[in-house]
Amino acid sequence: MTLNAFKLIDIGANLTDKAFHGDVVAVLERAQSAGVSKIVLTGTTLAGSLKAADLAAAHAQFSTVGVHPHHAKDTEPGFCEALRALLARPEVVAVGECGLDYDRDFSPRDLQRQCFEEQLALAASTGYPVFLHERAAHDDFFAILRNHRASLKAAVVHCFTGSATELDAYLSLDLHIGITGWINDERRGLHLRELMPRIPSNRLMLETDAPYLLPRDLPNPPRNRRNEPAFLPLVLNVVAASRGESLKDVAAATTATARAFFGLRDSVELR
Repeated sequence: MTLNAFKLIDIGANLTDKAFHGDVVAVLERAQSAGVSKIVLTGTTLAGSLKAADLAAAHAQFSTVGVHPHHAKDTEPGFCEALRALLARPEVVAVGECGLDYDRDFSPRDLQRQCFEEQLALAASTGYPVFLHERAAHDDFFAILRNHRASLKAAVVHCFTGSATELDAYLSLDLHIGITGWINDERRGLHLRELMPRIPSNRLMLETDAPYLLPRDLPNPPRNRRNEPAFLPLVLNVVAASRGESLKDVAAATTATARAFFGLRDSVELR
């Protein structure tokens, strides 16, 4: 069976990024040819979420709407009502990317926490799953999620790169886990390979986080180092090998999990 028969779902790609200006159609065509049947475009600001939803609608894909912790300082009172309006669109399937990032602290931590909690409340009140970001902020992130978890339909820790202890904590809250090309990086991702068997198949999903995190094992990588959804099968390869499972089985399981998590259908239609 060829990879393009797997119908993978890339649960996180930043296709509104300037790196894709001018060739989004070609990027989507390459993704289809590589076996990536659907892509969930990531929203990281209010304006960016609108662009992601518009792009998803134009190309029969899906999107999230949210404010990344880097941009918490740029929000205005009532920003969640604007996000709520976008959630009414049929191509929008989750709240986020939201969470905490203490690695770069582009926004003050108190504002990050406030912005995060407001979006969790939005997800709880609307019944949408949450697309989460955490970096160097595990303790606060986990504490906030623990307080809100009972009211949330579902949540995925996007681009998980953490430790076994952190993984176990997230799984204890019945969270989903998104794995990117970080696992393909022999310099910093080897520990993730050891953790793959710990993730239940119905909690594991795959993503590229394009244009970031280009898999280091990609043959003849592009000069611009841009990642794209067509490279998702490389993530599948390493995840499957790390779990001791076949490509077919991991592809089928992660696709089924993504469809169930986001409520995806073969075409964009009302939920």
